[in-house]
Amino acid sequence: MAILDFVKPDRITISEFTDQKGVFHLKPLEPGYGLTLGNALRRVLLGSLRGFAVTSIRIKGVKYEFSTIEGVVEDVTEIVLNFKKIRFKRKVKGVTKETVNVLVKNKEKITGKILNEFISSFQVLNTDIIICHKEKSIPLEMSFTIEEGRGYVPAEENKKNNIGNIPIDSIYTPIKNVKYTIENCRVGQKTDFESLSLEIRTDGSMSPKTALMEASQILIKYFSIFSYEKIGKKEHEEISKERKYDEEFLRMRALLKSKLTDMDLSVRTKNCLKSASIQSVADLVTCNRSNMLKMRNFGKKSLDELESKMKEKGLYFGMDILEYKL
Repeated sequence: MAILDFVKPDRITISEFTDQKGVFHLKPLEPGYGLTLGNALRRVLLGSLRGFAVTSIRIKGVKYEFSTIEGVVEDVTEIVLNFKKIRFKRKVKGVTKETVNVLVKNKEKITGKILNEFISSFQVLNTDIIICHKEKSIPLEMSFTIEEGRGYVPAEENKKNNIGNIPIDSIYTPIKNVKYTIENCRVGQKTDFESLSLEIRTDGSMSPKTALMEASQILIKYFSIFSYEKIGKKEHEEISKERKYDEEFLRMRALLKSKLTDMDLSVRTKNCLKSASIQSVADLVTCNRSNMLKMRNFGKKSLDELESKMKEKGLYFGMDILEYKL
């Protein structure tokens, strides 16, 4: 006997959870759905979530990236690479950009912790990161811009026509790594169902649970495009612009929205349609004529009755009802 209902998990279990790591388990899944869900979630998690990164820096006395700074051990290229590694968390809700001005004196090295002293709307998470080493007596003045973004943006796209402004490759994604494994699991007597385990590691700016929820919502929004109402929407809209809402149009629209209980049908025919979940006139006219005879207890006599009633009202099987905006 064929099983028509899909087997799916009723909840997600968590076996390990910290601020930066979460291991989530989904089971049981239909055969093949472990790969379908695991791969889709992994791609969205790695490339589609929003985060914060440095987009450009300016250092006093430096015009180009391939320069050196007096009294500083690292050259500008190394400093740029270190800025790329900084991970940020937003402190002030709604802020998407901040330009930070930094002036460091009497310090031999500049770290993420020191930068936090100059930032107001964001927070450096990896405070132990070293930006550069310098002579204690030499002050270092610079500025950098933090912006919200998604995925990865190369330096070329952050480039501005300002001399001294050095663009940086921006790694916005808050996800460090995503791994998934698929194992067989048992449902009743069947052993070919699947269990999906998803391990998510973040930089701490977002919890693994929040990351999984946001990735899921992105996929849901995309899949909602493939709804009955939206497929062929452009053609439908063009038809609607050309079609005047005359009395016949409004009559047909109201008729299609009406319930089959309003039609003068025999009890047998009504019961057959009800059993097949055909409840409205719109449900009926979009059915295939030949498939009607495959319904249980629905015979030629019931079909003739339906077609006669439909013909009286200008209806027929296989109607295209998109233009009526039901």
